[in-house]
Amino acid sequence: MPLTALNPRNPRQAFPDPAQALEYPNGLLAIGGCLSPPRLINAYKIGVFPWYNPGEPILWWSPHPRLVLFPENLHLSRSLNKSLRKTTLRISYDRDFASVVDACAAPRARQNGTWLSSEMKQAYQQLHYQGYAHSFEAWNGDELQAGLYGVALGRVFFGESMFHRRTDASKIVFAHFTAQLRQWRYRMIDCQVSTPHLLSLGAEELPRDRFQTLLAEWTEQTPDPEAWRPC
Repeated sequence: MPLTALNPRNPRQAFPDPAQALEYPNGLLAIGGCLSPPRLINAYKIGVFPWYNPGEPILWWSPHPRLVLFPENLHLSRSLNKSLRKTTLRISYDRDFASVVDACAAPRARQNGTWLSSEMKQAYQQLHYQGYAHSFEAWNGDELQAGLYGVALGRVFFGESMFHRRTDASKIVFAHFTAQLRQWRYRMIDCQVSTPHLLSLGAEELPRDRFQTLLAEWTEQTPDPEAWRPC
């Protein structure tokens, strides 16, 4: 079945059923369109996200299975617990969204480029201005040491990317982030695809249809009123 080509002039165009996504490459569903807030929000609500390299057309994905973390299932290893007790890092949220995205976009070791184009960064900045995209940060004084960002809809947080500049800093910020989401009554964190790092922290794989069923229920629920209030 050919990929659906999305109309860039119609940001509210419906996506095809994610069940139509390709098996190889795993989850590729549609091509083209735009990264406007309505398009992105409609995508996340049905478990679809954009991922493509600069210079390529926008590609939309819904992989099967889907990696998720239920906040109550976060696994803290003995070494991570020790790091959490001893850390001097200060944790914040939404203090510097733009810097977190910029750091996530920086080329990693043994990489020549980044998948986070200026178009992508601008799109998530717009979602942040509208109250949908959020960041968590770890600081040493005024120096940003680690962070992550993603999109929050209802009681689901859709993780997009994270970075670190200090050993264990990404695990520390992720542990604080997950604990805070649990306090705010979030039900699920979308981790997109499996990595050993996330599996070690308690993430698990769900079939696509189960993931979509949970999204339909939990994206319509309201988190704690304190969620994302300026701190």
